[in-house]
Amino acid sequence: MALPKEPRQKMINLMYLVLTALLALNVSAEVIEAFKTVDKSLITSNNNIEASNTTLFKSLEGKLVDEKTKAKAEIWKPKADQARKLSEDLNNYLENLKKDLKASSGLKKDANGNVILNEHGEEDYKLDDLNASSRLMDNEKKGKELDDKLRAYREAMLNIDPAIRKQFESNFPVEVTADGKDNTTSSFRMMPTVAAITLLSKYQNNVKNAENQVVAYAHNQIDVVALRFDKTGVLLGQSANYVMPGDEITITAGIGAYSSAAAPQITIGGSSVPVVDGQGTYKVSAGGGGSHTVPVTIRYKDQDGNEKTETKSVEYTVGTPGGAAVMLDKMNVFYIGVDNPVTIGSPTGWDKTKVSMTGGTISSGTSARTVRVTALGSASITVNADGKSSTFNYRIKKIPDPSFKVGSGKARVPAVEFKNQQFCRADLGDEFLFDLKFNVVSATVYFSGANFPNVTTGTITGNSLAGISALMARCGPGSSITFVNIKVQGPDGVRSIDERAITLY
Repeated sequence: MALPKEPRQKMINLMYLVLTALLALNVSAEVIEAFKTVDKSLITSNNNIEASNTTLFKSLEGKLVDEKTKAKAEIWKPKADQARKLSEDLNNYLENLKKDLKASSGLKKDANGNVILNEHGEEDYKLDDLNASSRLMDNEKKGKELDDKLRAYREAMLNIDPAIRKQFESNFPVEVTADGKDNTTSSFRMMPTVAAITLLSKYQNNVKNAENQVVAYAHNQIDVVALRFDKTGVLLGQSANYVMPGDEITITAGIGAYSSAAAPQITIGGSSVPVVDGQGTYKVSAGGGGSHTVPVTIRYKDQDGNEKTETKSVEYTVGTPGGAAVMLDKMNVFYIGVDNPVTIGSPTGWDKTKVSMTGGTISSGTSARTVRVTALGSASITVNADGKSSTFNYRIKKIPDPSFKVGSGKARVPAVEFKNQQFCRADLGDEFLFDLKFNVVSATVYFSGANFPNVTTGTITGNSLAGISALMARCGPGSSITFVNIKVQGPDGVRSIDERAITLY
């Protein structure tokens, strides 16, 4: 009996082997009770996996009617249905073997053929019968038949699609010797009925796991993006290169060729902009004189479904009028909680110039100043030079939320890559102009999918993943990890940010 690679299944199999070894000494009441306990655990696990499979199939039904996923769902839903049918057939066969074993061990029934339960509400048959399993599995050749069905099931599941074979051939949950030996018959020979039934439950558990992994894989393929670039948009453009303070500049950014599946996300000047027909538009009011640079970041998916990021810059020059001028070194926005550097120009000299501010505070000095703001809204700086007053208005914004990331920060990563991570982070990204750092304070983590028959909860504190290292070690292809209730500490205090989901393959 080959040991599977999945840790939980290894544990169940090892428990079974230990109990089998005890049988060589004595079929005691304690040993029988131990087998009954393992069998109940396997049945509970089977029910949990079936519930997970039911959820996956409900999702697949929804994807069939969603125009965005219908085309791929029509390909992969039938493959998932095929996996379910193969698994149901084998599971039913194993269930009938269990019934035959109980009947062969004297299962009590009334005159109408109904099973009679004992005082504990359990089926009443000879649990320690050493002959029933040998008679059924050896003499009647059911062991050989089971071996054949397990081998046929494995091949049929792997043959559903070449991609499924490539993904699971080396670690398929149902493992049978390939040399034609009658493996299961020797496993059942002179085995008490309760142990034989537990072994059949273990095979059912392997089948349920196999179905879950294949169906989850088929489900995930529907979300893999297949692109067909069929439209053309502007790559990067601006309405003017030279403006005066207060003039408006329109910046247009997009990808040269795109499909709706490319899902472009465009950030200009640190702000996300809506995308229409593959391009986004951003308008900025020119601030102080001098040269200015606006960063433009475009995220999209290429034809292979890989996430790409392109960063470019738009440059423009603001002329300085004859009077006073205020020039923001980092766009025309003040951010809460940080030092905002500004440069103030005066045509008359600083002995005849006064500077005041509303909506915030500005440091004293000459041309180089620092602005601090504390509340959302607007602010203005007034410069009075030789009796001539000029007022400049600016927006006040909150520092944008950072993104929670582990490792590469991608939503789908290889299981081995995720399991090797030790730290998480809160990343503002290159598009934000200030050199700021956020630290993770805490988060709740949910583990589900492969290797987690029940949703399992963990917590992390700070940027370390040590608090969930044991759960991370259990993860494998098909596992899903969701970080929620994420709190981070930045220069403006503690805040909650969006949750992050990671799927392993």
